[in-house]
Parts: sequence; C-alpha cells; structure tokens
Amino acid sequence: MNDTYIINGQVYVGRRFGPGTLRLAQGKLQVLPADAPVPEGAQVVDVQGKRVVPGFIDVHTHGAVGVDVNGATAEDLEKIGRFFAGNGTTSWLCSVLTDTVEQTEWCIDQFKVHNAGEQPTAELLGIHLEGPFLATEYKGAMPEHLLRKGDSDLLRSYQERAEGGIRYLTVSPEVEGVNEMIPVAKELGIVTAIGHSGADYETAMEAIGNGAAAATHTFNAMGLLHQHRPAIMGAVLESDVYCEMICDGRHLHPGVVRLLIKTKGLDRVVAITDSIMAAGLPDGKYHLGVNEVVVEDGDAKLASTGVRAGSTLTQDAALRNLLAFTGRPLEELLPALTEGPARLIGVFDRKGSIADGKDADLVVLDEACGVDMVFTRGHILERQ
Repeated sequence: MNDTYIINGQVYVGRRFGPGTLRLAQGKLQVLPADAPVPEGAQVVDVQGKRVVPGFIDVHTHGAVGVDVNGATAEDLEKIGRFFAGNGTTSWLCSVLTDTVEQTEWCIDQFKVHNAGEQPTAELLGIHLEGPFLATEYKGAMPEHLLRKGDSDLLRSYQERAEGGIRYLTVSPEVEGVNEMIPVAKELGIVTAIGHSGADYETAMEAIGNGAAAATHTFNAMGLLHQHRPAIMGAVLESDVYCEMICDGRHLHPGVVRLLIKTKGLDRVVAITDSIMAAGLPDGKYHLGVNEVVVEDGDAKLASTGVRAGSTLTQDAALRNLLAFTGRPLEELLPALTEGPARLIGVFDRKGSIADGKDADLVVLDEACGVDMVFTRGHILERQ
C-alpha cells in the first residue's frame, strides 16, 4: 500500500490549527510542513482548507444501529464500529451493563473474537464494565437483582477471561467491599470510575484516594451537592478526577455543561455518548441489557419507570452541541473528545492527538463541524 498524503488542510497540532501536510504510512502519522513535497506515486487527498482533527474516542457506549452491547456478537460489534466511524469516532470501549456472570462472560468472549480479526473501522480498544458493583438507590437502568457487593475475585476472573481487555470499570464507593477493590482493579490494569452512587463526600474521597480516576455520566445517577453535605458530587468537582459528560441537551442543561467545564477545566472533562442500540435509528421500542426502552423524540427512557436510559447521541453531534452550549472555539473543546479520553484510559501514547508516530485516526470537518471524511489507522473510511 502506497503512503497517503493529506494536503491543504488546517491541521490540529498542539491544540492549534495551522497549515500542514500529513503523511500516513503503515497506519501511523507523520506531520510535515504545508509545502512538503509529495513523492510520485503517493495517494493524495486534498482536503481544500478543511480542518483535520484527531479521531474521537468514546469510552462509554452501550450500542447503536440496532445492536445492544450486552447481546452483541463479534459481527455486531463490527457493525457498531462502522456506524461510529462514520460519525468521527475512531476508537471506543464497549460498555457492558450489569448482567449475569454467564452473559458478562459471553460478552467478553465476543469482544475477544472481534479483536482477533482486523478492525477496518472504529477500533474497539477494550471493555467498560458498568457494574455490577453498584448501589441500588442509584441503579438507573441497572437490573437491581443483579447488583452485588465488591468482589475482587470476580473482577479478576473477568479480566483473566478478557486477557487484559477490560480497561474501564464503574463502581459505587458506598457498596460494601468496593473501596477495597479499587486498588485491585488498578493492579489489573483497569481504570475505575465512580458513579450510580449516593456516597457521602468522605466515602467518595476515599475511593479517589484509592485510585478512582473518573466520574461516570457526571450529575446523572449520583447524589448531588448540598452546602452541608457535598456528597459524591462535591468530591468529583473538587478533586482532579475526569468527569464524563453527556452533551445531548437532556442529561445536562447547557448551563450545567458550562459550569462543569468552568469548574473542572477542559483537561478534566470527557464527552461520552452513553448511547444505546437506538442511536442512528428512528423513535420506537428498544432494549438496554434486560430493560425495555422507549425512545420518543430521540429521548430514551425505561418503559417501566420513565427513567432516562442512555442516549441516542453520537460524538459529532456532541461536539456541535458543545460548541453551541459554550460558545468556545473548536480548538478548546476538541480535547474533551480526543486527548482527555485517551489519557483517561491510558492510550495517549498512540491515540488522541495528531503527532509523529501516532495512529493515523483522523476526522476532516466541514465548516459546520460535520464529518466530511474519516481515516482509521491510515485507511480512508468508505462512507455508508
């Protein structure tokens, strides 16, 4: 395969846009001056002044286009990845909702089968376990009868079965045995987030001190801040943990998005979708794990209780929402979809920015910040 050269682009390097040429060779990047010569025989992509940014990374999603991660075969996972790539997400974690041990192990096996083959679309970087070590009071869409106490042995068995593929874990600090499990997760190579929780301030801070590095869908399914009882919300705002945020205009009011960014700084927020199988599809009846979900006007809620259950968001839409919600320039907001998630899950050495030697995962944006073109590990994505 000949090298590919992207020319005439405004390239996002060092959190700034500037003229440049990109060489894509063997799936990796090289940043060149705008006037760098292009060798004869190379494939040339002229982006005609459009902005070239790193591929987006979604660390929290339960599915899309009719596929629910908890029931996804290896082929289904590829279908999700193809859809994500078309919306600028070039890397992702598959989020397994609290389920039975047997079904969770099946999900792990499907992940392994998928990752044993080629990934020509969005790269599935690993598994996110959202539960089962969660509080019943803030269970959200979690099946209550499957929630359990902290169990390091179970977590270890899952990671051994996944052959190290579990990268991210959501837990509730107040659940018995969870805070003692967080250092074990770190030893196993798993980044821990706290959420689905009504933990008090002290318990949440203990979890952070033990190594918890993020908050799951911040403000949602967690105890909120009170001036006398800061709770888990106060702990995640005060500390340096990363804060996931769902920027669909439903889970967080635009003013809360602005407040979160102002409080945490753009280096500590991560734009996720928390999308379900309805993403990319019309309103209707769907499911999330074992739960029936109804989507009306793009808003996903449990059929039984009306509790919000994930989203139908895509990351390109999240970016445009962030631009509208905050009024901040594109170059300030991009790290929330690129560098931040890459640093959080430990892949910034090869993902999350445009730099020499990194994976050639790129998105070309049009003037309205729509996705014009996508490259995954140096391959131009064939748009569906």
